[in-house]
Amino acid sequence: MNGLDRRWTAALAGLGSALLLLGALGFQAVGYAPCEMCIWQRWPHLAAPIVAALIVAAGWSRWLAALGLIAALAATGLAAWHAGIEWGWWQGVTACTGGVGDLTSLSTADLMARLNAAPVVRCDEPAWVFLGISMAGWNAIFSALLSGVWAWSFARPARPWAR
Repeated sequence: MNGLDRRWTAALAGLGSALLLLGALGFQAVGYAPCEMCIWQRWPHLAAPIVAALIVAAGWSRWLAALGLIAALAATGLAAWHAGIEWGWWQGVTACTGGVGDLTSLSTADLMARLNAAPVVRCDEPAWVFLGISMAGWNAIFSALLSGVWAWSFARPARPWAR
């Protein structure tokens, strides 16, 4: 029975990541284009449901639960980093904040090519805010909660009633 409980705890965490990913795709479908960092944050949320499905199908294992926890922590870290960039707490990556790199040695044609290739959606400007928290901020909050669920699944003993 307890192994089943651990599997469903992992399934719940995987479902949470899948819902966050679907939410992001839903926002994109209604016109909120993602920036480069938004795309990065989706990868761990894609990995976590796959790990959860493996746990449900093949049986709970500490190794798989650790992978789910790592995916959730990666999502949390990326989202927190992105939210910090939006708040101006730290600098973003050049490719994501509209920068085109070192311009001193570029020809006019190379400069125009870089400007045309620069991302349209900036990572340092939130596209959507609710209750003063951006989409990246909400992702950080929910990803941290999912990290807690994965950690709970990972740390649960095989037989908690045994002493």
